[in-house]
Amino acid sequence: MERFVRFLVAKVILLALASSFVTCYDPSPLQDFCVAVDDVNGVFVNGKFCKDPKYVKAEDFFTSGLNIAGNTMNRVGSNVTNVNVDKIPGLNTLGVSLVRIDFAPGGQNPPHTHPRATEILVLVEGTLLVGFVSSNQDNNRLFSKVLYPGDVFVFPIGMIHFQVNVGRTNAVAFAGLGSQNPGTITIADAVFGSKPLIMPEILAKAFQLDVNVVRFLEARFSSNYK
Repeated sequence: MERFVRFLVAKVILLALASSFVTCYDPSPLQDFCVAVDDVNGVFVNGKFCKDPKYVKAEDFFTSGLNIAGNTMNRVGSNVTNVNVDKIPGLNTLGVSLVRIDFAPGGQNPPHTHPRATEILVLVEGTLLVGFVSSNQDNNRLFSKVLYPGDVFVFPIGMIHFQVNVGRTNAVAFAGLGSQNPGTITIADAVFGSKPLIMPEILAKAFQLDVNVVRFLEARFSSNYK
């Protein structure tokens, strides 16, 4: 099983790397690497300062811990472990990152979008219902599929998408993203938990809800309800 997991993770990384070099959303690097550093005396590239190349070491391209399950004891029953430029400084300018997603039975990675990256996901354990919704120009079509271990699904850049554990056991997936820092906008949190809050009357009309329902949702999402 461990060898199978390693194979699938390697497959995701290779696919993400290939995608990033062909259609990468991040700017193409103009040097071998630009290891991110907080030193303001460095060269500023792609939102980060670059470490002097002569001080770069193997540890700048390394992290560990993706073999450890994330804590799913929360309101959505899932946990996303990010491996982005903040975790591996050497990812700066390389246009790729990785996540591990753990799901409790019935848990979900709720509808969200990555504004700067396409995502390619491989399921390692369990059973997931996944899908994304196309844009208004495409009549908001839902593309959905039930995944089993070894299955792969792609979420195009900017599309609202989700994953739900529809099995009776825990589920684990790994996903590659075509950006060093893809960003995440969770729809419910952004709409009903913005700071400051959007006027309830606006959301009531947009979602065709009673304004008191919107006030309840805003109170829920703007509190410590996590």
